[in-house]
Amino acid sequence: MRVLSGRLKAVLVATLATIVLVGVNGPAPTLASDPPGLARFLAAVAKVESGGSYDARNVRSGAYGRYQIIPSSWRAWATRYLGSPYARQTPANQEIVAAAKFRAFYKSLGSWQRVAYAWLTGSRRTSGWSYNATRYVNRVMRYYDRAIVPTVAVAVVAAVDPLQRYQETSAKMAYSGRWQSASYGGYAGGAARYATAAGSSLAFTFSGTQLVWYGPVGPTRGQARIRLDGAYVRTVSLYASSFTARTAIFSMRWATAGPHTLVIEVVGTAGHPYVAIDELAVTN
Repeated sequence: MRVLSGRLKAVLVATLATIVLVGVNGPAPTLASDPPGLARFLAAVAKVESGGSYDARNVRSGAYGRYQIIPSSWRAWATRYLGSPYARQTPANQEIVAAAKFRAFYKSLGSWQRVAYAWLTGSRRTSGWSYNATRYVNRVMRYYDRAIVPTVAVAVVAAVDPLQRYQETSAKMAYSGRWQSASYGGYAGGAARYATAAGSSLAFTFSGTQLVWYGPVGPTRGQARIRLDGAYVRTVSLYASSFTARTAIFSMRWATAGPHTLVIEVVGTAGHPYVAIDELAVTN
């Protein structure tokens, strides 16, 4: 996933005050599930990877930005955390993606040393690290241990993840008809809820400026009607020639935040009727 040799050492070209102003509109909730020291770890990895520059580029690997994310990883992670593989690598988007990956790594690995190793190598091994990998981890942890993260930097970490995510079991999901649960490691939280009978529906009331419906697509998937605030929007197809566990199926933006109600209704497509809800994401 990452390579140590040939790293581009870039000059820091933006102050932290400027960073805070990019893509941050008002306060955002601090995530209660954040691992301890996330802001310090972000700062440490950024220092080692790029010197802190959002514009750094490795001409050999194509890795770009403050955290030196390679193009294939950016497309996959942008799809998951930003809703589109084509999301631009703006400073705010780089922070959203890096923070989300570090949260996920820490949850499964349990220490920042192992997260640093996984970030460099893509491996979860606990022993037998190479000299270069060990050196990289030690450098990150030295910066982590002595990092002084200003209050504004903590605000950046909170503000760059403006999404509120609601999984299929959320109390805000009002199901009608027969819905069943399906477990799979590729789903957010490891499960999704699906229905096949025509007329089965989900109603979801929220307030925000953007809504994204995430779910699986594949050869057994059918169509669903979308209504917003009582008005028909369109019918979407979840059919694809091969199965993908997590896809942004439908999204909608509004100029200002406000209350809305989404209704997803199963069409019951002959031969491939499945419609599933993995997660709904709302931008406040």
